[in-house]
This record gives sequence, C-alpha cells and structure tokens, in this order.
Amino acid sequence: MTYCVGMLMKDGFVLAADTRTNAGLDNIATFKKLHSWSQPGKRVFALATSGNLATTQAVVSLLSEGTQSLRKRGAVDNLFTAKTMFQAAQIVGRAIRDVQKTDEGQLFQSEDTFSASFLFAGHTPFLQIGEHKYGKPILDRVSDPGMRLGEAAKLVLLSFDSTIRSNLSVGMPIDLLVYARDTLQLERVRRIERDDPYFQKLSGDWSKALRKAFAAIEEFDI
Repeated sequence: MTYCVGMLMKDGFVLAADTRTNAGLDNIATFKKLHSWSQPGKRVFALATSGNLATTQAVVSLLSEGTQSLRKRGAVDNLFTAKTMFQAAQIVGRAIRDVQKTDEGQLFQSEDTFSASFLFAGHTPFLQIGEHKYGKPILDRVSDPGMRLGEAAKLVLLSFDSTIRSNLSVGMPIDLLVYARDTLQLERVRRIERDDPYFQKLSGDWSKALRKAFAAIEEFDI
C-alpha cells in the first residue's frame, strides 16, 4: 500500500507520497511514487500514484514518453500539448486505459492485483489516495486554502507522521513537492529520509503538543 496527499492552496499546491512498496519488517523495498513534468515558464504537472507498481509505472512511462515525443511528426496529444487542465486529466485517463487494455488478460484474472489510484494536481482543498484514514483527521481539522505553502507542507508531513506510526505499509522516505502558483517552475522538490532533522523535530514536537493538549482537557466524570 502507500499514502499520498495533495493540498491546493491559494498560493500553490503541496503534493507528497511515501516510497514503501511492501510491509515486511525484514525486506523493506522503496520506489518513487511522486512524479512531475514541467516546461519551465510554461506548465507544471505532478502525479502521485498508489496501487500495483507495474500498472502505475507503466502509466507514468506512457506519460513521459508522450512528452518526449513532442517534436516528432504525428505525435499524439500529451501533457505538454494539452490546452487545459481538463485535457491533461483526459490524457492521464487515456494512459490508464491503454495500460489496462495491454494487460487485459491478467486484469480479468485478478482485478485487485492490478488496482491503481492516481492523484493529479489538482482541484480541491485536499485529496488523498492509498492508506488515507490515519492522516485524514488532522487534515480535516486544520487545512485551510489560505495557509502559506510552508504551513501546508508542515500539515502534510504531520499527516504522514500519523499514518506511518499506525500502518507498516507506509514508510520513509517521503517525496515532497511544493509548487508556488504562477511560477511555472519546479524548484522545491525534496526527498525526506528517516533521519531528516526537520521531520524528526516535527514528529517529536507534535507528540509533545498532543500529550500536553490531552492533559489540559478535563477528565470525564464517571
């Protein structure tokens, strides 16, 4: 499983994904699930993936090949030729259908095995895919479209901290992308490892703040 979350703010968006591909304690594997494509000064797209790795990576490969064939005669529509976000979303959907058609025989044999979800930035206050239930409560209570991007990134990482603590199928490192509206540049893309000083401090401070808030609330009178 995995956990991905995206937040759309007035100043831009924040998108993050974990990298764990299995939940075993003795053989942990990781793989990149946050992908981006950009033409500096023209357009920026980001995609987070959850589900069967072969399926999601095949979709990502098709999208990447499309952008690389931009100048070839007869090239099909791709992310760099889409005129609207709706058209770009249709291109992602078409790539998903193409992969499903290619693997049609296997899909019919085991539909769950080939299940996949995609988070394409973005139109709503926040969206999640994958193992989302542990990180959702803090997003529901705190998220606000007027947040600064740094605050939104902090909130996203706190939701990851909660999820990682409660579910072994989600784990470090975390890929984080912060995009400032109208810059049309991907300048803030970062991989956060387990020993990252900011993430360690964030996790520790949040635990202390929760314990302090809990202790300050009046006990239930039985």
